[in-house]
Amino acid sequence: MEVNSTVIYRHFIAPPRAFTQFSHDLIRHPRLSSDAVRLLTWQLSLPPGTRESLSRTAERARIGGCAFTRAKRQLKDEGFVHERRHQGPGGLWVTQQLVSNVPLSDAEALKLLARMPVGPAGTTTTERAAPPPQLAPSRRSPAVGEPTPPSTDGYPPQDQEGNTSDQPPRPPVADAQSPQPDGDTEPHATAARALVDAFPTLSPDLRHIPRAMRPELTRLTACWLAAGHPPTAVRTHILRGLPDDGSPVRRPGGLLRHLLRDVPPPPSVPADGPATAPPARDDRSAQQPPEPRLSTRLAGTRECAGDHVQPLLFRPVGDETHCPRCG
Repeated sequence: MEVNSTVIYRHFIAPPRAFTQFSHDLIRHPRLSSDAVRLLTWQLSLPPGTRESLSRTAERARIGGCAFTRAKRQLKDEGFVHERRHQGPGGLWVTQQLVSNVPLSDAEALKLLARMPVGPAGTTTTERAAPPPQLAPSRRSPAVGEPTPPSTDGYPPQDQEGNTSDQPPRPPVADAQSPQPDGDTEPHATAARALVDAFPTLSPDLRHIPRAMRPELTRLTACWLAAGHPPTAVRTHILRGLPDDGSPVRRPGGLLRHLLRDVPPPPSVPADGPATAPPARDDRSAQQPPEPRLSTRLAGTRECAGDHVQPLLFRPVGDETHCPRCG
């Protein structure tokens, strides 16, 4: 039976220059991979004073990222590599790396790192290195004048002469055609104001009466009451003036001003004289005023017979005479 065997012969020639001595324990370490041994021997072969980091050595030795991380962890676990974060002159934080050819404890490595220079190559720990330019304070020009606090005494003045939306309301211009207030309308101001406040309840078209127009409408309504017209006649006149073709009222305030501007003559009062006989039953229908013509939107509504401050219209379902709130 033929047995194959391998015989190895070694030939060694000592280099005349540029060589580094390593112990057999380092080269034959059982827990260091080939990448870890190559990284360590490469670092130990560098000239004295060289500040090449382990990551740069791994790039030059063609050691990949994952392999470098694994090799560095092995060297730190075995005590061949030590690291620490230290704040040097100028406030810069640097990472010190110590590589040794024999395993060192943390205390031994700390003593060696404490004697190592932190600044650039050629400086010692006793020398005060100047801070880098980007950390030095820049030269600032002094501000002109003293700082003044912001004003807290109201809003800044505004020019109200331009076409702005925040102009103050102008006083109403007296219209030659509109009735002017006199002493006779002052006693009716309270009743006229209550009547104007109830205008939005007469029709949905009068819901959005501008608040700024209510004093003017109150003055016009007071003229109607001073002329002898009852509130019912004023409400009837307004309902007759609403459009009956279903067209929307876009300016309810302007419509009310138009309807209340012209005050008709008061109802005729019989002069003092002999009492006249009451009209016959057949002639009463002719003496009754015609029914007010309501808007089509108010068709089918009825005035509630309950106790309300102002007349309230509602749409009955049957023959009820009270609104749902009063019922």
